[in-house]
Amino acid sequence: MFLNSFAKIFLRHISTTSSTTRKLLKSSKIPQRYQKFAVREAQKVLTDYLHETRCLPFVLADQIAKNSLLSLVNLIVKVDFSASTFSRNFEKYLRYNPIDEFEFFFESIGIDYNNGVSELLPPNKVFFSEDGSLLEAARALSFFGFPWDKLGNLYKECSSVFRRSSKELGSKLYEFKKRGFGNVEVVGICLAFPNILGKEGEEVDGEIDGLFTDLKSVFFDFELARYVEGNIDSWHEVCRKIRVFYNLNGEKGKLGELMGRAKTIFIEYGEDELIQKAEYFCRFGVQKEEVALLLLKAPELLNLDLQMPVVSVSKLLKHFGLSPKILEDVSKKYDHVLGTNKMDNLPNVMRALDLHGWFFNKMKDGNHNLLISYLATHPNEEKDKEYQAGLTMICASSSRNHMLSKLNFLHGLGFGENAVTIDIAAYLHGYSWKLQKRFFICSGSLFFVFPLSGLCSINGVPSTPCPEGSWRNVNCCLCKAAARVQTCDRVVKKELGISYLARLRFRLKDPKC
Repeated sequence: MFLNSFAKIFLRHISTTSSTTRKLLKSSKIPQRYQKFAVREAQKVLTDYLHETRCLPFVLADQIAKNSLLSLVNLIVKVDFSASTFSRNFEKYLRYNPIDEFEFFFESIGIDYNNGVSELLPPNKVFFSEDGSLLEAARALSFFGFPWDKLGNLYKECSSVFRRSSKELGSKLYEFKKRGFGNVEVVGICLAFPNILGKEGEEVDGEIDGLFTDLKSVFFDFELARYVEGNIDSWHEVCRKIRVFYNLNGEKGKLGELMGRAKTIFIEYGEDELIQKAEYFCRFGVQKEEVALLLLKAPELLNLDLQMPVVSVSKLLKHFGLSPKILEDVSKKYDHVLGTNKMDNLPNVMRALDLHGWFFNKMKDGNHNLLISYLATHPNEEKDKEYQAGLTMICASSSRNHMLSKLNFLHGLGFGENAVTIDIAAYLHGYSWKLQKRFFICSGSLFFVFPLSGLCSINGVPSTPCPEGSWRNVNCCLCKAAARVQTCDRVVKKELGISYLARLRFRLKDPKC
């Protein structure tokens, strides 16, 4: 049974190694049937070496040897192999070729060997005896109950934890226990909020007090603890979900009751799903704190599919209570946004209409059920017929993929599925990634002149002639904005592209251009 589990671990590690390491293994003289044997024997020798020669406690030596497979493989391929003498050969190699103990340590605590270990190695140090703070901190944390292979996550998020003495860490951890949590719970909390272990000061102490006040409220007053399994992984997972809302709001000590009332969020949804939904509502251009409050007060929004459903912009605005007069004005001013669009693009649709604040506030003020009811009663809106006809022509053309990528780019900005968008896509030259780059430059340098609705309108108003001199004003704005980033000539010629400005002139229909 041990050999089977070991083989699985070995194969899993080998499958994730870099191509260089795989080549080393293939080019070694170790027959394939002996590779597991060689690794197992090398681990025993390395444990003895770290314990007996380097004077590490046996438990730590064993953890490092068993959890640093790639570092170990790099040594194995340098040693002459013979099934009968390999252990002695490997022991002799270590005697005359001291290893970088920090390299083995960092890999053993869970830091990716190929993408992280080399950057963390201390300069001009290879032995723990030259800097024992890392090992001392790891020993204290492991003794308290931290899984050895999760210490790497702690180090990456807050390396200052490992610069503290074992006495300081022990004192901190037992202080957390006095707040009503056991070892398992404290470990899960610290892995999710490593700053409470690594930083000092009155401000941090205030955050710690606020954090534990909230956590006690959520887990004990609202009984979320009843739904969490009694192991470190489960507590860590739930605490990371809670951290999503602190990352949005940032104020610890004031969210406990809200999170407690919405405790089902932390049971039914994964961390990645919470992050994706939060990022979606942040795209409405509102404060992150407002998004946190919206999701906690209206957790039903998390049930919605915010990606694939197709919505009618005008119907949705009417459903949300936009007056007929304003809706008529919007239809005239932003005809390029009307039609249908995917829910995934809705935030930019509202920004292109300059209604994002109004729309978000309607949901925040208790009308979030309007979005839920709309999607329930209009599950899949029918596309505009002219748009469908244009889409059929595009799909039949030789440049199908190119044109579809440009359409997706426009829809992502908020342009609707309508004939205007089909027309605009035909005039846009360049691949979608180049268009995205140009728009990024425009939105970054022109935001102080135009909101997103204004930037989209530059390309999106095809029928209304501009007043005399309007192009010169826009062109002036473009040049002034470009000068804030780099010289105007360089932006126009190399970034925005001359053909892009020519299309702006065409869309604005300035007779002087």
